[in-house]
Parts: sequence; structure tokens; C-alpha cells
Amino acid sequence: MDRKTARKRAEELVGKMTLEEKASQLRYDAPAIERLGIPAYNWWNEALHGVARAGTATMFPQAIGMAACFDEKLMKEIGSCIGDEGRAKYNEESKRGDRGIYKGLTFWSPNVNIFRDPRWGRGHETYGEDPYLTARLGVNFIQGLQGEGEYMKAAACAKHFAVHSGPEALRHEFDARVSKKDLEETYLPAFEACVKEGKAEAVMGAYNRTNGEPCCASHQLIGEYLRGKWGFEGHFVSDCWAIRDFHERHKVTSRPEESVKMALEAGCDINCGCTYQRILDAVKEGLLDEQYVTQSCIRAFTTRFLLGMYDSTEYDSLNFLDVESPEHLKLASQAARESIVLLKNDGILPLQKENLRTIGVIGPNANSRRALEGNYHGTASRYVTVLEGIQKMAGEEVRVLYSEGCHLYLDRLEGQAEHGCIDRLAEAKTVAAYSDVVILVIGLDETLEGEEGDTGNSYASGDKADLEFPESQRKLMETLFKTGKPVVVVNMTGSAMDLRLAQEEAAAVLQAWYPGAGGGEDVAAVLFGECSPSGKLPVTFYESCDDLPEFTDYAMKNRTYRYYEGKPLYPFGYGLTYGDCRISDLRAEVGKREDGEFDGVTAVVTAENRGKRDTEEVVQIYLKDEEYPLAVPHPCLSAFARISLKAGERKTMQIKVGKDRFTSVDEEGIREIRSSRFTLYAGFSQPDERSRELTGHETKTAEIQLV
Repeated sequence: MDRKTARKRAEELVGKMTLEEKASQLRYDAPAIERLGIPAYNWWNEALHGVARAGTATMFPQAIGMAACFDEKLMKEIGSCIGDEGRAKYNEESKRGDRGIYKGLTFWSPNVNIFRDPRWGRGHETYGEDPYLTARLGVNFIQGLQGEGEYMKAAACAKHFAVHSGPEALRHEFDARVSKKDLEETYLPAFEACVKEGKAEAVMGAYNRTNGEPCCASHQLIGEYLRGKWGFEGHFVSDCWAIRDFHERHKVTSRPEESVKMALEAGCDINCGCTYQRILDAVKEGLLDEQYVTQSCIRAFTTRFLLGMYDSTEYDSLNFLDVESPEHLKLASQAARESIVLLKNDGILPLQKENLRTIGVIGPNANSRRALEGNYHGTASRYVTVLEGIQKMAGEEVRVLYSEGCHLYLDRLEGQAEHGCIDRLAEAKTVAAYSDVVILVIGLDETLEGEEGDTGNSYASGDKADLEFPESQRKLMETLFKTGKPVVVVNMTGSAMDLRLAQEEAAAVLQAWYPGAGGGEDVAAVLFGECSPSGKLPVTFYESCDDLPEFTDYAMKNRTYRYYEGKPLYPFGYGLTYGDCRISDLRAEVGKREDGEFDGVTAVVTAENRGKRDTEEVVQIYLKDEEYPLAVPHPCLSAFARISLKAGERKTMQIKVGKDRFTSVDEEGIREIRSSRFTLYAGFSQPDERSRELTGHETKTAEIQLV
């Protein structure tokens, strides 16, 4: 159904409603209107990396892990899979009369905020620190989720609009101050792409203020950008209880009725929370014109008609047999394998079973289901931890010994926890003594990094104080490195950690993120060489936070790979494989439209695998403006493509670099092409000094001159 038809039907239906009925439909938990044949509908549903909080569903790697795949096609397939499962669950539950929370078709995903600071607890819900990567993955996820049928399969929601990335503890009263340049250059591009190209049906506002205005009632963000410049026609939803923050925390209004007025007049249609229960009071007082209630109600029902909620659709046959199907589980496994990033390898990987008698698996995340999940997750029917994956892969030929080694962290019962840690340290040393190689599985989980106040998070803020591992894990690492046994470190976190000790002492280091329910099997597949690692870091791994700006400073100076002035431990875009892949040739072809206008560049890239193992790789294209003084200081990711290379194979591919990638932003936030001279880089990492040190490879360059 096209939007024009859906809106016309919405206008006709809303025209039959009383004010009270219209107001009721702007709550996230909208009640039934029986006289009009409208069933109850709950707008709140989640699908960050699989249908979440709604029972059984396929669990993909956490969003940051999916980002590490650098794979647009895969992201679209994942979105489509989630849409199928969401629709199947909706079909089954609605026909049984269950229309409660997490049962609808409006999914509040993806999170396309920029992971600007490694301390942010919710960063692992995002696609990393780069606006271009975030945009490409967000667009594909949305397109897959919403589908391409006559009706919309499910409705995606780009969140949290905008300029939102912590601190979690301050988000309800925090004002994120940001320049016009940083707004246009970093914080808005992914949202713009998700709305204009991805056609996201919904956008969710953030809790914080941006430059003084609450994001859920921002005339600049919602009016000027979203509905103005970008032509957004879908519905806007508040973050949960964010409108209540207007009067209780931000103090920009004095009472709920004023907050209702501010939000609705700015264009916030659906309230996740309870403040819109005061709509009738606001209208009765003369504070709020009924037209704003009508307008938002029409937008809400336009979405419901686009989803075919009152019609027969092509998705009606989807049922519970389509949930966690073999095909979907296979896709989740592919995503997990592509997401794993090999950070260091002295040659010990892949493990050779024929050379091993005993493997020691040690660490608090080795046999942890929680470390597979991330946050905003569903429930799997089967989980495979890293220990279980290694046990299965090792088979009967190799003995696998296990020790937890230590607690994930020292809890409030510090004496007991410390005592337990000492006991397990002794056991860990014993396991190492009997092992040919040690797999040390460390990291965090949603109890240590996550959302403020979220059910899984143990601490109020959810943010990290720094990049250090908990003391219990640092002791365990130090102890095992002193044993003299080769140690492979598998880090399961959703963010950058201080891995300097591991980089110095470990034989190999893997970043496994939160890989999903069956992720332990996929980690084992990489360890034993069933597949080559091919993931790339979507965030910079700094050595520490010491030279980063204050967490509350939203200026981009010295943040992320595009602006950072220091040398990172592991750079954005970095990741090794078991092959030996090089870019052997690069040619840049400047494109012209029929009218002679510049139309971007085609990078003709030749890649080859000089190694003895087949692998996938990610060709990364970076671009640097060589003339405009206010251009981003470092080369920026401008295109990427996955490539499969057999041992000894050579391939040539064409990768389009769009015209928009040649633009720069001035201090007033105006984006345009300002230069004629650019350098194009092609490689399997970014063209920085640290990447060259770690890989031993140079990127290829091509000079581009625009007339």
C-alpha cells in the first residue's frame, strides 16, 4: 500500500474519533476502540539483534558485532530475517488475543547513534564510531526489516535522535552542546540516510537536550531537519518517560500539561511513558490545540495501515515455524563468524588438533551464556558457550580442561568474592600446567556495560569508568602469562578495552564481542581454522582514556579515528586473517553525468591472497580532502566491500565512491564540495601509521583531480 492511500484511510478513521479516543491512541499502550473495530495496540517492541524480550527468537551477534562484519548484504538479510520472525510472532499472538508489550510490529531499532566515547555503556547497541559505516548498515537493516512487499513487513525506528551517547547517569537532565559543524559532519548523517534512503517509518528522540532543546521536542531536530530538510513522513516516538523529564529533570516546563504541549507541537506523535495521559487536560485548559492531537493520530494510523493491520497481507502465512528456523540460525552463525576480529597472531592460530593433547579453557566468560547475549536480546532455544564450542571442535582426540579462573568482577561481598578468586586462580594455574595451550576468555557482559536503569545492568549508570578490565580478570591474565604456556586471549566485550598486556604477552588476541546464542561454536570455528577471521574494528581501541576529552564533551576534536591525534592500540578498520591479502593495484575513474556534472569515483581495485589459506577480507576505501582547511583531518571511510579470496587467488573489483563523500562541512554546518584535489586509499585497513605497524602492509593510493 502506498503512503498516500494509507494516509487517506487514516484520515477517514481518525475523523470518526472523539478527542478522548484520539488522545488514547498516542500512548504507547493504545487501548482498543471497539465501536470502530480498532483492537488494542502496544507500540513498544525491540529488535536490536533479533526480536527481543518476546520469547524465542534467533539471536544474532550484538549490533557492534554485526558492524564488525562490514557487510551490507548480510545486514539486509539479518533485517529481513528479524522482520519475518517479528511478523510470525505477531500473527500467532494476535490471533490468540495477546496484544501486549513486545507483541507488535513497530520495532524500536536500529540504534544509529555514534559511539564517540569508549566509556559509553550503550555503545555496543550501535554500529560503531563512523557515520558512513553506521549509515550504510542502518539503511540495509531498515530495508530488510521493512521489506519490499505491497505492505510493510515491520516498521523500523532509527534512534536516539540525536546527539546522544552518554553519560548514562546524566541523560535525563544533560544538555549535549554541539557545533553546527559537528552536528552535520558526525551526528546527523546516519539518521539522514536512514530516513531518506532507508525510508525508516519511525524515529525516536533521545532523553537529553541538544543545544538547549529536549530532543523529543526539538524544533531544530524534528522540525528543521527531520520533517523539513529530509521530508520525513513517518511517526516520531519519545524515548520512554523522556517527556516526563521535561518538567521533572530538564526543568524546561513546570508541569505535565506544558510538557504535553511542547512535545505535540514539536511533532512527537507517540509517547512511551505516561505524560500523554494529560492531553485532555491540556486541551481543556486551552494550552493545546486539538489539531496537534489529530495530526499525530493520523500519522500513527498511517503506519498501522501501511503495516496492513486491518487487511490481509502477503505475510499472513508466516507462523511459529518461521521462528529460529534452520536458515535463520545458519545466518546468525555466518554473522558471528564474520564479526570476530583477529587482533594479534604470532602463528599459533589456527590451532592444529594433531599437535595438541590438552587445551585449557579458562576465564569468567568461557562458559557464560550471558556473555553471548549482549543486551536487548531475545531467548534462544539453544546456547553454545565458548567452552562448549571448543569441546565440540576438539572432539575425542584432544582433552579440554576448564577453570572459571575468577569472578567476572568483585561484587559487594568483597571478602567472599576475593576468596573465591584466589581459589580459582590456583585452579587456573593447575589447568595451565596440564595444557599445551590456554584459551583465556575474559571481558564484560550486560551487567557491566549497558543502559542506565536497564533490567540487566547491575550498576545505575551502565557506563565504564575507564578501559580497564575488572581487577579479578587483570590478576588472572597476569597469572596465566607468567606460566610460560602460550595463551590465546578471547575478549568478549561490546566496546574497546585496555588490551595492552594481552598485545604484549599473549600468543594471539581475538575480539569476539557478544556473538549471539550459538556464538561459542563460531568462536571455536575461528580458533581451529574451520573459517578464517575477517571482522574489522568498527571502533578505535585506545590504549587508555587518559588523552581523550571529558566524557561530557560532545565536540569531536580528538575523538574517533577521524579526529584522534594520538596512536591507538588497535585502529578503526583493523583486523587480521589467516590469509596474506594485499591490494596490488588501484585505479580511480572519475564519473560524469550526461550533463558533464561530477558523479563520484569508481575505485578499480585488484586484491590478491598470497597466503596458503582461503579467507574473506574487507576492501576499505578512504578519502582525504587535500585542500579545504576545515575538512576532517584524517582520511575517512568512503566505501567498503567484502571479498572472498582463495589461497593464491587474485580478483579485480569496482567499488563506487559516491559524490557526497567528496563534500566537506564548514563552521555553519553547510555541506558541499569545496576542493578539487583528493587522495583515495584502498586497503584492508585504514591508511594510518598504527595499521601499517600491525599489518606490515601499505595501502594503495590514487590522486584525484576534479576540474
